[in-house]
Amino acid sequence: MTLRWKFLDRWHDAGLLVLRGGVGAVFLGIHGMPLLAEGGTGWSRIGRAVSYLGIHTGHMWWGFAAMLAMTVGAACLILGLFHRPASLALAATMVVAAIWRYYPFGGFESAAYPITMAIVCLGLFIVGPGRYSLEKP
Repeated sequence: MTLRWKFLDRWHDAGLLVLRGGVGAVFLGIHGMPLLAEGGTGWSRIGRAVSYLGIHTGHMWWGFAAMLAMTVGAACLILGLFHRPASLALAATMVVAAIWRYYPFGGFESAAYPITMAIVCLGLFIVGPGRYSLEKP
């Protein structure tokens, strides 16, 4: 006997809203706002992650860009406004975070969370914000 899940198709846009809202809330509350509160010292600390990409200057600016992606980008994700640029910026931030977690902390176990978040953000980039967003479909 096979289960028929077709009845859930009409809830596609509501599912995207739940996904956007949940992922955006995690970025905003756990990553973005605490980093915003840390100011320049926290931005420099986070910005040093680009050293693993061969970039050895401007760490405060790179950290500021990460903080901006994780606050403004997360808010945009929640609202469904500028959804695709925001999800792409968050995915790029998570790729750098995965590289940063992988090298000094010993492997894929340490990088699993940012890798997962990058994949989710890329998926959101592809599917779009759905009907329940501030963007006009």
